Amino acid sequence: MSLGNVKKKHRVMYDSTLDEGFLLFKVDGTAWSFRPSKKGLFFSDVESEVAHTFINTVDSNKTKYTIKEYSDAVHARSLQNIIGRPNTQDFIKYMDQNMIPNCPVTKADVLCAFGANIGALQGKTVRKKSTRVVTTIHELPAEIIEHHSNVTLEADIMYINGIPFVIST
Repeated sequence: MSLGNVKKKHRVMYDSTLDEGFLLFKVDGTAWSFRPSKKGLFFSDVESEVAHTFINTVDSNKTKYTIKEYSDAVHARSLQNIIGRPNTQDFIKYMDQNMIPNCPVTKADVLCAFGANIGALQGKTVRKKSTRVVTTIHELPAEIIEHHSNVTLEADIMYINGIPFVIST
């Protein structure tokens, strides 16, 4: 965990008895102890701590909203599905510009609607085919042809998090 990111969201207290580590306080008041690894990132030894869960459930997320906010969010998601599942930005624009007359759904209802609408994402996130594949045939040295009658070398550029990698077979 990056201490810089953690302290933006949680209360953190330095404790010199934790081998230069810190305590992170959760919303319910419980504390987790973290200490630095050799590379400088902080970690918590989960075997020595009480069992933790990193799962957000719908029920736990519902407790952050009032009953009215929750029912309005469910109504907003239902309306989004009925009108053809526009993406969230377009749906908010429809609400802000009153494009659906007498609609009780507000921008706040749409933002409370528990993340992206999966149905709105379908078909919009598929991979697009590359425009052109270049094939170049080169003559191989005679020594390679003597030992291997058929040689195919393939190369491609693959991007991982925007970093190009040359992949060859």
